[in-house]
Amino acid sequence: MTQTLILLFHPDLGRSKANAALQAAARTVSGAQVVDMSARYPSGVIDMHADGEAEARALLEADRIVLQFPIQWYSTPPLLKAWQDAVLTRMYYIHAATEGDRLAGTPLMIAATAGNAPAAYSRDGANHFTMDELMAPLKATALRCGLPWHSPHLVFQADKLKPAELAAAQESYVRALKDFIATPTILDQTAA
Repeated sequence: MTQTLILLFHPDLGRSKANAALQAAARTVSGAQVVDMSARYPSGVIDMHADGEAEARALLEADRIVLQFPIQWYSTPPLLKAWQDAVLTRMYYIHAATEGDRLAGTPLMIAATAGNAPAAYSRDGANHFTMDELMAPLKATALRCGLPWHSPHLVFQADKLKPAELAAAQESYVRALKDFIATPTILDQTAA
C-alpha cells in the first residue's frame, strides 16, 4: 500500500476554513496520512537533531510527500520554513548519505490555499506575480533535494468559499491526491 505523507502547516487550523476542509477530505484517501505540524510543534521550534530524526524517519517511510499550507504574504507559513531549515538541512547536509540520498526520488506535491482570485496571480493582476513564480523557492528546494515536482493543487479565494464551493474544493483535492498516488514514481518507471 502506498503511503502518502501529508504535512499540514497551518498556524491555526481551528480558525481555518479551506485548509481544515481540505485536511478532512485528505483523511478519507486510502494510503494518506495527514500530520498537523502546528499541533506537533505548537511553539514553532523544530530541533534539527531531536525532532529532525523523527521527521526524517517519517519522510523516508513515505512513498510520496504533500506539503499543505496557506500562502501568507506570498510565501509559506513560518513553521514550514522552520521545518525546511531543521529537517532538510539535517537530511541533506549532515546525514546526506543515510537520509538525503535515500529520500531523493520521492515525489513532492504542494497543496496550497490563496486568499485572492486566480486572476490576481498574473503579471497584470493585483499581485503582479504568477503562482508559478511564487512557487519557485519550493521548486528549487525540490530540485536540490531530488524530489520530483508534481503539479500543485491550488485553492483560490480560500476564505471566501461558499459551502458548495468548499465541497467542490474538497472533491478536487481528493481527486488530485488520488492522481498523485497513482502517478508512477521514478523507481516504478525504472522497474517497468
